[in-house]
Amino acid sequence: MTSPGPLVVGHDGSRFSDSALAWALDHAEAAGLPVHVVRAWSISTAARPADARPGFVPGVDELGRATQAALEADTADARAAHPDVPVTLEAVHGPADDTLLEASRGATMVVIGPRGLGGFAGLLLGSVSDRLVRHASCPVLVLRGQDDASAPRSRPIDSVVD
Repeated sequence: MTSPGPLVVGHDGSRFSDSALAWALDHAEAAGLPVHVVRAWSISTAARPADARPGFVPGVDELGRATQAALEADTADARAAHPDVPVTLEAVHGPADDTLLEASRGATMVVIGPRGLGGFAGLLLGSVSDRLVRHASCPVLVLRGQDDASAPRSRPIDSVVD
């Protein structure tokens, strides 16, 4: 018998992805599952190296390292609140939908927000969320975040699709 796969979280630095990560960590802790946090990036969305100067065009490797460092920083507090949950972080150069579809293979579930940093405020479901719900290799939880940062962390589940 194989062990269950991780809960995969798509994290782009948005408040929606923070909510998805918090939910995944809470549930991974209760279920004894690991969490794998994935951030897809492109040249236009990558974090910039701290030492980048105006007019300086960083190389792909430098952008990848900077994006990995940003992912580590963006998730540090959430990870610290769940020290017993094994968490891996991965910054992947590629489209978010393709990256998360690949990560869904072998996962117990993919947990994402309804839209990310590129989403239009009026959309209920972003294009990445829509594609994952339709094509992922495991169940997908699209978790709506709270508009009020002081609201309790417990949230209703909007949809789970298998």
